[in-house]
Amino acid sequence: MGWRMPSETDPHERSWMAFPCQGPTLGDTEEQREQTYRAWAAVANAITDFEPVAMLVDPSESARARRLLSSGVEIFETPVDESWLRDHGPTFVVDDSRPGELGAVDWTFNGWGAHGWSRWEKADQHARFIADLVGATLISSMMVNEGGGIHVDGAGTVLVTETVQLDPRRNPYADKARVEAELARTLGVITVVWLPRGLTRDYQDLGTSGHVDIVATLTAPGELLLHSQTDPEHPDHAVTGELRELLAEARDAAGRPFRITELPAPATLRDEDGFVDYSYVNHLVVNGGVIACGFGEPEADARAREILEAAYPGRRVITLDARPIFAAGGGIHCITQQQPRVRR
Repeated sequence: MGWRMPSETDPHERSWMAFPCQGPTLGDTEEQREQTYRAWAAVANAITDFEPVAMLVDPSESARARRLLSSGVEIFETPVDESWLRDHGPTFVVDDSRPGELGAVDWTFNGWGAHGWSRWEKADQHARFIADLVGATLISSMMVNEGGGIHVDGAGTVLVTETVQLDPRRNPYADKARVEAELARTLGVITVVWLPRGLTRDYQDLGTSGHVDIVATLTAPGELLLHSQTDPEHPDHAVTGELRELLAEARDAAGRPFRITELPAPATLRDEDGFVDYSYVNHLVVNGGVIACGFGEPEADARAREILEAAYPGRRVITLDARPIFAAGGGIHCITQQQPRVRR
């Protein structure tokens, strides 16, 4: 069978999420924890205006989840210790030669490089749990990878970063050829575009060491949105400048240069933990819409919304305050995973 990961802009059957539970990324204070719960719920509730949402919920959080989630969110109780479902859950693929065939790639997950604080014993079962629920063929992979570490155009191109798939804490024996072969087997890609690194904040202890889904995304074959830090005071100013130069020379699977549209960062440079990685690139495309990150800056949020509306014609863009999610270590794209609608 020839598996292929569709573009996120293709029709979805539903979106998957996992409800937060007590753990190292939930927050240090009761106020922070409540903000995290509400931010996750706000994303799920917003998605239901466009497509169904399925939520994994630990039994200990069932009452809270039912209180905060709308009736449009379907709840599945199962043990949860990690709620960044994009990363530890299944990556869905299809087989174009077999209508109705859905696959679920089960990457090896080790907590973004086996950090001392990370826990994944329960999360490690979620890909298989979801695959069984939807009747998908489970595709096991020995490669340590996360869904936030890849972005595809659905037509043979994938974006990755060297500091993720080649991270010695993840894949100590990997080289580019081995990674590319595994991505070809599991995702059906033929061209891998390697970025040298991700954003600065992502290399702190709670970071992923360079996930691409906060840096760049493919909105269509040959079309790319790139995070842009315009303030020279921020270290990502140099990082995003370097990435733009590299991507300007890159080609997709069809040999086309990328048409790059920059998504400028908001004006906020720091929080109490240092330079922020606030990025509008970390959005979720849904049926007829886009769930976008907002950062409490009306002008910057509106500018990003206009760029996203132009990048995804005909889709309605909804902006949600993503600061509590970023404080926990990621964004809206990181906590969601789309299940493509398969042809019957």
